[in-house]
Amino acid sequence: MLKQYETVFIMTPVLSDEQMKETVSKFQKFLKEKGAEIVHEDHWGLRKLAYPIQKKSTGFYHLIYFKAEGSLIAELELEYKRDERIIRFLTVSLDKHAAAYNEKRRKDKEVPTPQES
Repeated sequence: MLKQYETVFIMTPVLSDEQMKETVSKFQKFLKEKGAEIVHEDHWGLRKLAYPIQKKSTGFYHLIYFKAEGSLIAELELEYKRDERIIRFLTVSLDKHAAAYNEKRRKDKEVPTPQES
């Protein structure tokens, strides 16, 4: 059975827009090739880090929710470690409550507020 996961990775702030998109698509492609189903993605953009990492105080954040076999996680994290553009990453398994909460949050965001329409 496929489990739900969310993975956040932080890319070095010295990347160009093109390099950043290339990095994100590399990991999207990796997940799809390994049989994962990407449920949702969120690009948070350039954010300040809580503490300096590799003498950098900012980084590009990207979040991916996906469904996959548990064995894929070790391979994914190895790919993160091999890529010098990734300065930090975290992958967590979501239980059914967390998955339902994320789904609800996404749906709430999609509904336009009265001011927008």
